[in-house]
Parts: sequence; C-alpha cells; structure tokens
Amino acid sequence: MPQERKSYWNYIAGLLLFGSNGIVASGIALDSYKIVYLRCIIGITVLLLLFLLTRQKRNVKGYERDLCFLAISGAAMGGNWLFLYEAYQQIGVGTASLLCYCGPVIVMALAPILFHEKLTLHKCLGFLVVLVGVFLINGQAAQEGKTLWGLFCGGMSAVMYAVLVIANKKVTHIVGMENVLYQLLFSTVTVAIFLLFREGLFFSIPADAWRFVLLLGVVNTGLGCYLYFSSIGRLSVQSVAVLGYLEPFSAVVLSAVLLREGMSLLRLLGVGCILGGAMLAEMSGKKTRSSFSE
Repeated sequence: MPQERKSYWNYIAGLLLFGSNGIVASGIALDSYKIVYLRCIIGITVLLLLFLLTRQKRNVKGYERDLCFLAISGAAMGGNWLFLYEAYQQIGVGTASLLCYCGPVIVMALAPILFHEKLTLHKCLGFLVVLVGVFLINGQAAQEGKTLWGLFCGGMSAVMYAVLVIANKKVTHIVGMENVLYQLLFSTVTVAIFLLFREGLFFSIPADAWRFVLLLGVVNTGLGCYLYFSSIGRLSVQSVAVLGYLEPFSAVVLSAVLLREGMSLLRLLGVGCILGGAMLAEMSGKKTRSSFSE
C-alpha cells in the first residue's frame, strides 16, 4: 500500500511538471524551436543517466519492428513539441495546451479504423462536445486577435500527438522508461535535423535564461519523465486516465494565475467542453495504454 501511494504522488508530480512546461518556457527569450532543441538535449541526457543509475532492463534486441514504430513515435513527439512551443508563444500557454489535448480525442475517433475498437455512443458524444470546445476556444482566440499561425500550430500539435500515440500502440515489447528513452532520442534527432536546416545548431543563450533552460530540461523533462514512467505501471488504468486530466487543467490554471492570460466566460466554457468531452469519451471504455505527450 505505501508503494502504491508513492506511485500516485510520483504520477501526480510528473503530470504537474508537464503542465508547467509552458510557464517555464515563457521565461526563455529564444525562438520556440531553440527552446525545444535545448529541452531535448538536456532531457535525453538526464533520462539516460537515470536509466543507467536505476539499472533498468534493456529489451530492444530482437524487436526491430518495435524500434521502427518508436522512431515514428519519437519523430512525432519532436513535431508535437515544435508545434506546441510555437503555439505557446503565438496564442498563449492555456489555449495551446487545450488545443494539443484534442490529440487523444483524434485517436479515439480513428480507433475503430486503426484498432478495430467499438465506437460507442459515449465516445461520439464526447467527440462532439470536444469539437464545440475547440470552436469556443478558437472563437475566443480570434476575438483576442490571436494569429491563425498560432491556432494552426496548436491544431498540428494535436495531430502530432495522435500520430505519437498511434505509433506507440504498435509497440508491444519495449515499454516503460526504455520506451520513452528511445522516443526522446528519436525526438532529439528530429528536432536537431529541423534546426540544422533552419538556422544551425549553435546559438547564444541569454545569461538570465539559463535557469529556465535547466529547469525545463532537467526537472520538467528528465525528472518529469522518470516520475511519470516509473509510477504509471503500478497504477490502475482508471486512475491513470482520470488523474491524467491534471496536466491540461494545471496548464490552464497556471497560465491564468502566473501569466495573467485572460479567462473569459467563453474560454471557461471551451475549457469545460474539451476536458469534459475528452473524459466522457475516454471513460466509456478502458484505456489500454498511456503515452507521453508534453
């Protein structure tokens, strides 16, 4: 029982760290692409050290098919972060986080085709409610003069999240921390290639930004992934699914409190529709696997 309680707290801590990513990134005066690159480099270094120190089992040999899907999933993770962090800067942390969280609903909508899962009435209703929430959020963003590019990036982050989850569902043998380690490795390679062709891998970092860079890479990414994946296997499927909504909820609350992002009635309704609709759809059936997002 004490071990289970510890796993709950570790999982919640990991979710809250992920939810604060946008807040931490707001203190780094760099392009979103450079922030993602630094996060990947530092995060993979920390996670690799934790993987070695905790003597995790390596299970990749003989499972080349799984590794291929992890490469696709990792590339999608890199794309998800590139779009998401650009959306943070363009339309705000709260709005970007909510749009990104439509990713799981896209997976649910495609599940009957890709995984032959039954499309229930609850899932259909949940999907419709989420669409209403997206419409409300986008309408509010348009009223505030948010850029179409920012809204596009927020939507694409959800699409990349869906690709990440779908590819990861094809992985059957490489699980846990080893799974996310390879994903983060392929994500780092993807982001590095993108930045190399865009403007190069070497750039200066403002002196006052280093503390936020290290916080995002070491704590939010490295430690956050460790807390998340070291605990998720010890919790029930229902607990993982329900507690998982702390991540987007905390992102919205923290952005409103710390970044003073507006919280109008229209936006509150959008928040309620997206989170409520996603929960309605997800709770209608068992969630077989959880995947890393932010």
